[in-house]
Amino acid sequence: MKIERKRIFILVKTYPRVSKHYRETVCTAGIMENGSWVRLYPVPFRILKDENKYKKYTRINVNAARHSSDFRIESYCPDTESITAEPEMPKIKGRADWETRKHIILDNQKVYTNLRELITDAKTIKKSLAVFKPKEIISFDERECSSEWDSETLAYIEAQERQLNLPGITDDSIQYLRLAKKIPYEFRYTFTDDEGKKASLMIEDWETGMLYLNCRKRKGNDQAAIDDVRKKYIDDFARTKDVYFFLGTTKKWHNVSPNPFIIVGVFPPPFPK
Repeated sequence: MKIERKRIFILVKTYPRVSKHYRETVCTAGIMENGSWVRLYPVPFRILKDENKYKKYTRINVNAARHSSDFRIESYCPDTESITAEPEMPKIKGRADWETRKHIILDNQKVYTNLRELITDAKTIKKSLAVFKPKEIISFDERECSSEWDSETLAYIEAQERQLNLPGITDDSIQYLRLAKKIPYEFRYTFTDDEGKKASLMIEDWETGMLYLNCRKRKGNDQAAIDDVRKKYIDDFARTKDVYFFLGTTKKWHNVSPNPFIIVGVFPPPFPK
């Protein structure tokens, strides 16, 4: 496989997932200077060295090769040891930092407003990452789901861990052995596109999951945490910000689902003056 050095402006970090093959991993995505998307997978983000960890809206440089088992055109397998994170953009009081982000994100690529067009591109040219501007955000809702990871997957992982040479595991690895907490809710935005077509898409952004966990820890109960998350995504974002979605597909559903996209990130700059 051809190894390429890529400079990527990070826009997406999904909440950690658990799988037999990768154990725990995060899907990362961003754009290069020409506006093209790159998906990096797998990334065991929580055990990366501190100097290799990166934040949203920062640039990284990484060696990566086209993902041999993924047909989606943006998918690359990263050498996580090669990641170097560039310094964060200077914090500028007021609107200027958002204007810089908008310039980087929006000025050099297509912003979709029509679901039919986006889904057609997904099916024909295998496009699996995009910026989408909803016409109207109707609601933000939660759906209760399992609070535990799949039992068969956990049993497989535990069997593999028993084979590890535990005395050699570092502190970071011990933290990694404690899998990320499963979020017991699926959060969704319901919205319309420029033709009035309605969609309800799940949000898998790391920030959404962590917001729920932090609110749950602070408030002490599920409903109060859900209310805080809804307040952020409706009262703060949908009602007062110029919201864009970062949409992505999963490999499993890309070719078979009528709408294979989920929301992998929310971009909420202020409205233009």
